[in-house]
Amino acid sequence: MSTHRYADYEVDYENDYEEQDDPTDALDERPRRGAAHVVSALGGLVLTPVALGLLSWGGLRQQQLIQATLSTNRDPLGIALLAGGAILLLVVAALGALSAVGPILGGLIYGVLPGVAAMAVPEWGFRLVNLMPKSDIAYGVMDLLFIGGLLGVGFLLVGSGLANALVRRRREG
Repeated sequence: MSTHRYADYEVDYENDYEEQDDPTDALDERPRRGAAHVVSALGGLVLTPVALGLLSWGGLRQQQLIQATLSTNRDPLGIALLAGGAILLLVVAALGALSAVGPILGGLIYGVLPGVAAMAVPEWGFRLVNLMPKSDIAYGVMDLLFIGGLLGVGFLLVGSGLANALVRRRREG
Protein backbone atom coordinates (compact mmCIF):
# COMPACT_ATOMS: atom_id res chain seq x y z
CA MET A 1 0.00 0.00 0.00
CA SER A 2 1.41 3.27 -1.15
CA THR A 3 1.35 6.38 1.00
CA HIS A 4 1.48 8.76 -1.96
CA ARG A 5 -1.75 10.71 -2.30
CA TYR A 6 -2.10 10.08 -6.08
CA ALA A 7 -1.20 6.39 -5.97
CA ASP A 8 -4.81 5.27 -6.22
CA TYR A 9 -5.32 7.37 -9.38
CA GLU A 10 -2.24 6.20 -11.28
CA VAL A 11 -4.22 4.43 -14.00
CA ASP A 12 -6.53 7.40 -14.60
CA TYR A 13 -3.59 9.82 -14.61
CA GLU A 14 -1.72 7.89 -17.31
CA ASN A 15 -4.77 7.64 -19.57
CA ASP A 16 -5.26 11.40 -19.65
CA TYR A 17 -2.31 11.84 -22.00
CA GLU A 18 -2.64 10.57 -25.52
CA GLU A 19 0.37 9.71 -27.56
CA GLN A 20 1.49 12.45 -29.91
CA ASP A 21 1.02 11.77 -33.59
CA ASP A 22 4.16 10.89 -35.46
CA PRO A 23 5.18 13.85 -37.71
CA THR A 24 5.78 11.46 -40.60
CA ASP A 25 2.07 10.61 -40.53
CA ALA A 26 1.24 14.26 -41.26
CA LEU A 27 3.55 14.21 -44.28
CA ASP A 28 1.86 11.05 -45.56
CA GLU A 29 -1.54 12.74 -45.28
CA ARG A 30 -0.45 15.76 -47.37
CA PRO A 31 -2.18 15.61 -50.76
CA ARG A 32 -0.07 14.81 -53.79
CA ARG A 33 0.55 17.86 -55.94
CA GLY A 34 2.32 16.31 -58.92
CA ALA A 35 -0.41 17.21 -61.42
CA ALA A 36 -0.50 20.81 -60.19
CA HIS A 37 3.28 21.09 -60.59
CA VAL A 38 3.15 19.69 -64.13
CA VAL A 39 0.27 21.92 -65.25
CA SER A 40 1.89 25.00 -63.76
CA ALA A 41 5.32 24.18 -65.20
CA LEU A 42 3.93 23.54 -68.68
CA GLY A 43 1.89 26.73 -68.52
CA GLY A 44 4.92 28.73 -67.44
CA LEU A 45 7.16 27.23 -70.10
CA VAL A 46 4.64 27.54 -72.95
CA LEU A 47 2.66 30.69 -72.14
CA THR A 48 5.53 32.91 -71.01
CA PRO A 49 7.37 33.08 -74.37
CA VAL A 50 4.06 33.54 -76.20
CA ALA A 51 3.13 36.40 -73.87
CA LEU A 52 6.55 38.02 -74.22
CA GLY A 53 6.37 37.66 -78.00
CA LEU A 54 2.94 39.32 -78.10
CA LEU A 55 4.12 42.13 -75.82
CA SER A 56 7.27 42.78 -77.82
CA TRP A 57 5.49 42.63 -81.19
CA GLY A 58 2.70 44.92 -80.03
CA GLY A 59 5.19 47.30 -78.46
CA LEU A 60 7.28 47.41 -81.61
CA ARG A 61 4.21 48.18 -83.73
CA GLN A 62 3.25 51.03 -81.40
CA GLN A 63 6.80 52.36 -81.33
CA GLN A 64 7.19 52.27 -85.11
CA LEU A 65 3.85 53.95 -85.71
CA ILE A 66 4.49 56.80 -83.31
CA GLN A 67 8.15 57.31 -84.25
CA ALA A 68 7.67 56.97 -88.01
CA THR A 69 4.69 59.28 -88.33
CA LEU A 70 5.33 61.53 -85.33
CA SER A 71 1.64 61.30 -84.60
CA THR A 72 -0.52 60.03 -81.81
CA ASN A 73 -2.48 57.63 -84.01
CA ARG A 74 -3.29 54.29 -82.48
CA ASP A 75 -2.64 50.86 -83.93
CA PRO A 76 -5.55 48.59 -82.94
CA LEU A 77 -3.57 45.43 -83.70
CA GLY A 78 -0.62 46.66 -81.62
CA ILE A 79 -2.91 47.46 -78.71
CA ALA A 80 -4.59 44.05 -79.00
CA LEU A 81 -1.18 42.33 -79.03
CA LEU A 82 -0.08 44.25 -75.94
CA ALA A 83 -3.32 43.39 -74.14
CA GLY A 84 -3.09 39.73 -75.14
CA GLY A 85 0.50 39.48 -73.91
CA ALA A 86 -0.39 41.15 -70.62
CA ILE A 87 -3.34 38.81 -70.09
CA LEU A 88 -1.17 35.75 -70.80
CA LEU A 89 1.41 36.98 -68.27
CA LEU A 90 -1.41 37.37 -65.78
CA VAL A 91 -2.43 33.76 -66.46
CA VAL A 92 1.17 32.59 -65.88
CA ALA A 93 1.30 34.49 -62.59
CA ALA A 94 -2.09 33.04 -61.61
CA LEU A 95 -0.77 29.53 -62.28
CA GLY A 96 1.28 30.13 -59.15
CA ALA A 97 -1.93 29.40 -57.23
CA LEU A 98 -1.59 25.80 -58.44
CA SER A 99 2.16 25.60 -58.01
CA ALA A 100 4.97 28.12 -57.84
CA VAL A 101 6.94 26.13 -60.41
CA GLY A 102 5.29 27.72 -63.48
CA PRO A 103 5.92 31.41 -62.81
CA ILE A 104 9.39 30.72 -61.41
CA LEU A 105 10.48 28.61 -64.40
CA GLY A 106 8.96 30.98 -66.95
CA GLY A 107 10.46 34.02 -65.25
CA LEU A 108 13.92 32.51 -64.89
CA ILE A 109 14.23 30.93 -68.34
CA TYR A 110 12.62 33.63 -70.46
CA GLY A 111 13.29 36.74 -68.40
CA VAL A 112 16.00 36.72 -65.76
CA LEU A 113 18.62 34.57 -67.51
CA PRO A 114 18.47 36.32 -70.92
CA GLY A 115 18.26 39.71 -69.22
CA VAL A 116 21.30 39.11 -67.03
CA ALA A 117 23.20 37.60 -69.97
CA ALA A 118 22.47 40.63 -72.16
CA MET A 119 23.51 43.03 -69.41
CA ALA A 120 26.70 41.17 -68.56
CA VAL A 121 27.82 40.43 -72.12
CA PRO A 122 25.74 42.24 -74.78
CA GLU A 123 27.06 39.95 -77.51
CA TRP A 124 25.21 37.08 -75.81
CA GLY A 125 22.00 39.08 -76.11
CA PHE A 126 22.53 39.45 -79.86
CA ARG A 127 23.28 35.73 -80.14
CA LEU A 128 20.11 34.87 -78.23
CA VAL A 129 17.98 37.04 -80.51
CA ASN A 130 19.71 35.62 -83.61
CA LEU A 131 18.39 32.18 -82.60
CA MET A 132 14.93 33.47 -83.47
CA PRO A 133 13.71 33.74 -87.07
CA LYS A 134 14.02 37.27 -88.41
CA SER A 135 10.67 38.96 -87.92
CA ASP A 136 9.03 41.87 -86.18
CA ILE A 137 8.74 39.69 -83.09
CA ALA A 138 12.52 39.16 -83.01
CA TYR A 139 13.14 42.90 -83.30
CA GLY A 140 10.59 43.57 -80.57
CA VAL A 141 12.22 40.96 -78.32
CA MET A 142 15.62 42.58 -78.94
CA ASP A 143 14.21 45.95 -77.91
CA LEU A 144 12.59 44.45 -74.82
CA LEU A 145 15.79 42.58 -73.97
CA PHE A 146 18.14 45.54 -74.18
CA ILE A 147 15.90 48.03 -72.37
CA GLY A 148 15.59 45.59 -69.45
CA GLY A 149 11.96 44.66 -70.04
CA LEU A 150 12.61 40.91 -70.09
CA LEU A 151 14.64 41.18 -66.91
CA GLY A 152 11.86 43.11 -65.18
CA VAL A 153 9.11 40.72 -66.29
CA GLY A 154 11.27 37.76 -65.29
CA PHE A 155 11.82 39.09 -61.78
CA LEU A 156 8.12 39.86 -61.41
CA LEU A 157 7.17 36.31 -62.40
CA VAL A 158 9.76 34.80 -60.07
CA GLY A 159 8.53 37.06 -57.27
CA SER A 160 4.94 36.03 -57.95
CA GLY A 161 5.88 32.36 -57.75
CA LEU A 162 7.86 32.82 -54.55
CA ALA A 163 5.04 34.79 -52.94
CA ASN A 164 2.57 32.04 -53.80
CA ALA A 165 4.91 29.40 -52.38
CA LEU A 166 5.37 31.34 -49.13
CA VAL A 167 1.62 31.86 -48.70
CA ARG A 168 0.97 28.14 -49.31
CA ARG A 169 3.68 27.15 -46.82
CA ARG A 170 2.26 29.52 -44.21
CA ARG A 171 -1.24 28.09 -44.66
CA GLU A 172 -0.05 24.50 -44.42
CA GLY A 173 2.34 25.10 -41.54
